[in-house]
Amino acid sequence: MSQDEVAVMDGGKCIMQLRGVRPFFSDKFDITKHGRYRELSDYDQKNTFDIEDYVKHLQHMKVTPNTEVDEAFDCGEVSGQEDISPEKTE
Repeated sequence: MSQDEVAVMDGGKCIMQLRGVRPFFSDKFDITKHGRYRELSDYDQKNTFDIEDYVKHLQHMKVTPNTEVDEAFDCGEVSGQEDISPEKTE
């Protein structure tokens, strides 16, 4: 299919390209007919997901010298992080 043919293709059609399958024509899905359409930001802007607001409310673990760590858990060395193991004395 040439670029000219794609440019004049019917607006209700699309070309689907899935891994392992040759590209094929398909009818576009009208999202307004989906049962959960009211939950999308296309329906109402208040439904927009704000990643910054979500991340801001995550709880972060605070590690102090008194934090008990399960010895069976080994996360290896992390570059740029201070060693807080109880064996280390300064």
